Amino acid sequence: MTDIINTLAGIAAQDPLDGLRNHRAQAKDNAQLSFEALLEPEETGEFSHRDRYAVAAFAAGLLGAPAAEEFYRDLLRDEDEVASWAIAELLDEALLELGSSSDVRGPYGTFESAALAPENVPGPWLTVGEKTGEVLGPLLVAGLEFTHLLVLHPRDSRPEHMALLFDAGWDEDSIVTLAQLVSFLNFQIRISTGLTALVHAPAAAGAPVSHHVPSEDDGGITSARDSSASSKGSQALARVGERVRTYPELERPELFQQSGLGWVPWIAPVAEAELSDAQREALIEAGRANNPYFRLLARDPAALRARTLTDLDIFFNTTDGLGRAERELAATVASRLNGCLFCASIHSDRAAEESGRRDLVQALLDTGIEAPSSLGDPVWDAVVDASAALTLTPQAFGSAHVNALREAGLADGDIIDVLGCAAFFNWANRLMLSLGEPEVLARR
Repeated sequence: MTDIINTLAGIAAQDPLDGLRNHRAQAKDNAQLSFEALLEPEETGEFSHRDRYAVAAFAAGLLGAPAAEEFYRDLLRDEDEVASWAIAELLDEALLELGSSSDVRGPYGTFESAALAPENVPGPWLTVGEKTGEVLGPLLVAGLEFTHLLVLHPRDSRPEHMALLFDAGWDEDSIVTLAQLVSFLNFQIRISTGLTALVHAPAAAGAPVSHHVPSEDDGGITSARDSSASSKGSQALARVGERVRTYPELERPELFQQSGLGWVPWIAPVAEAELSDAQREALIEAGRANNPYFRLLARDPAALRARTLTDLDIFFNTTDGLGRAERELAATVASRLNGCLFCASIHSDRAAEESGRRDLVQALLDTGIEAPSSLGDPVWDAVVDASAALTLTPQAFGSAHVNALREAGLADGDIIDVLGCAAFFNWANRLMLSLGEPEVLARR
């Protein structure tokens, strides 16, 4: 099968950029295998090919990726032309709402911590209308509302959203696959966007887009989900009972920090003793069987295996390319901007350990990405700006960022590493944020 990322980025076979991608051949191959596992599996269960293509087309539209939207709508048209038009109309409505948000870009969302409330970014919510719902069916409608949440509002994810999916007929396995699919698309489309900019980098470049944070006076956007939607989630949570855990006594982190955080799932992972051979193989590392996050993702072993191998090559293949500290810095920036306290804690700690710049990394966590100031290192400044631009929704990454990375001394292979690291954490963050939440580990 043709490499989908190359297709979306306009990279031909034997192109020099394709050759540079082959320096991370395991990541390249397993990104393609992720597409096959999530979009075109032989066995779909309750999550049909039609519904997978519909979710993909809708996510691509929300991400401002017309080539990807058309690619996935073509797949959907082959399955159900009426559903394809319904998705197009739904996107028109959603994008009109987004367009009313002035120059404010996602990721939107409200932090649970009052200490982080100044960084809350309000944004539009989606409720699928009755007429469209009749065409698409309740299962897909719930999946599309979850897709909108995960693309635009990742840090607004709550246990109630798991309950709403259960209410609509999704089960634990299909919820994990849905979360993987939407999160993977955030990776696939972002890295394609970055590679497209790299293809066209010699073109004239405008100034990088600023990372605007809305104030209370910003107009045209809804600051919080309406009360009827919140009530619907609460009612669903009451109905599903123990299928969704809420952890009322959990000690939640108040601020971004280096290390010291754990993670708990809202829906049940596979019990360690019940892992099948295929699920254990998908973990890649046997020790991950002790981790509830990986045992939860093991509900879709093919997707987990491909994702894990992509991750390992992007971050740990150091035969050439970007240094480990800068790779972890890109992961930290994406996690900080998306609002994933758990991922930021892990990867900021690693960036600090690899670089010896613990105070500098902590300053990045403390001040955030919205009003960046110079870190005093041209490479780090360029990596921070590029990773933030790629993480904004829709993406703001373009030729100006490629030029800035080159001017800082990075070769195109290094830039591909930056793109891979930042894009991958738009995948990882969304899984962490949508399927569970961080906790403060007990101090020994």
